[in-house]
Amino acid sequence: MSENPIERAFCYLETPIGTLRIAESEKGILSLRFDDPVQTPPTMRGLYLDDACRQLSEYFSKKRRSFELPLDLRGSQFQKRVWSELQRIPYGQTRSYGEIAENVGNPKAARAVGLANNRNPILIIIPCHRVVCKDKKPVGYAGGIERKKYLLELEREA
Repeated sequence: MSENPIERAFCYLETPIGTLRIAESEKGILSLRFDDPVQTPPTMRGLYLDDACRQLSEYFSKKRRSFELPLDLRGSQFQKRVWSELQRIPYGQTRSYGEIAENVGNPKAARAVGLANNRNPILIIIPCHRVVCKDKKPVGYAGGIERKKYLLELEREA
């Protein structure tokens, strides 16, 4: 049984930087977050989970630079604009919070962009790890700063 009533199914994927929990709704991928369960529950079958696991595995193997999955984004209109803009950051590149704010039409909203970035429900696929300070230093990441550094380095090396 799913933990969240809007989830239809979920699964876990082991990666080089920890266990990912991937959940879907009837519309697409609903959430992707790091989770370190004491005991991994059985994987549930869904419409999008196998494809999500395959694409994420290809990403970690440096064989994929973008994702082709339906997403079920739930948030405010501003959050959705920010998350859409994050998906436009090219693989291996970064943008500052200020640049994202400017690109979504609100140049003074760097802090609000930071909050939306922090609430990104679908890590990696919506690449919030590509957002850095204006001095290009990586700060803040829901999965932890070491994971963010790993993801940035992974993309630089490809």
